[in-house]
Amino acid sequence: MLKPPLPIDETARLKSLHSLRILDTPSEERFDRLTRMAKRIFGVNICLVSLVDFDRQWFKSKQGLDACETSREISFCGHAILQEGVFVVNDATSDDRFHDNPLVLGDPDIRFYAGCPVHGPGGQRIGTLCLIHPEPREFSEDDVSTLQDLAAMVDDEIAVASQVTVDDLTQVANRRGFHLVAGHMLSLCRRTGTDAELAYFDLDGFKAVNDAYGHAAGDKLLKHFADLLIKCFRTADVVARLGGDEFVVLMAGSKGIAIRAAERLELMANETDCEIRQKLAWSVGFIELDPDRHDTIESLLADADHRMYKDKVRRRVANADEF
Repeated sequence: MLKPPLPIDETARLKSLHSLRILDTPSEERFDRLTRMAKRIFGVNICLVSLVDFDRQWFKSKQGLDACETSREISFCGHAILQEGVFVVNDATSDDRFHDNPLVLGDPDIRFYAGCPVHGPGGQRIGTLCLIHPEPREFSEDDVSTLQDLAAMVDDEIAVASQVTVDDLTQVANRRGFHLVAGHMLSLCRRTGTDAELAYFDLDGFKAVNDAYGHAAGDKLLKHFADLLIKCFRTADVVARLGGDEFVVLMAGSKGIAIRAAERLELMANETDCEIRQKLAWSVGFIELDPDRHDTIESLLADADHRMYKDKVRRRVANADEF
């Protein structure tokens, strides 16, 4: 068996994939519609939208297969993303790269495979639309063109998904994107007993910035704060702008992550300047996930919002005492 080598743009490719925040999200009809269509058109047993992560391939949409993911080392799609165009294996049992592959020797008994790369917004090959069948078969030029057309439709849906889940101004997740990812993350944390924390930020005096300097300056301040959050929290944390001047960060893992990251945020904010000569200030509320109390992301947000408001009141009182 030949393990798929890494693409030359692997770092950029993974960054593009992860920026979509699509991994481990629920199935969506817009992708399922295309895999159903492809399965019917080509008469194969299995059709997948497969996204190739660091060490696995994960299936955003699947028809004819129960598994949600497999190891990247044994994936056919890991080979398919190495080049543009359709990657075809007519009979895996007679192909030196795959004849002893576990997916050939056992379930799902792959004999025929055809995969066309699908792309992230930057054009990187992040996965495939692929066809799998337990019997060898030929794949004509017309078949190749049809699969490419369907893969282009998957590209369109990925592009749409990136636009509707990402805040245009700050390029972090928007409210919809946050709820999509956070809901899945909290379900996983509750099921596995993993700790989770939420930090809820609200910029102080933001309206005064807009009034004094204009909305363009306010936009720069929002982008600056979002950049600080990305730098100070971990890459695995979910950073989002809920709207206006409200930001949240959801973290899973050991306790105390939020406080340490907030301390880094204070230090970095004091050490860096944005174009507005207005002190960047914020109120923040921290909350730990309580599985018995927080049955939804809304309940977790509500508790964090309440603590943020208490912090804002405290800051106002402290500032008033200085005068």
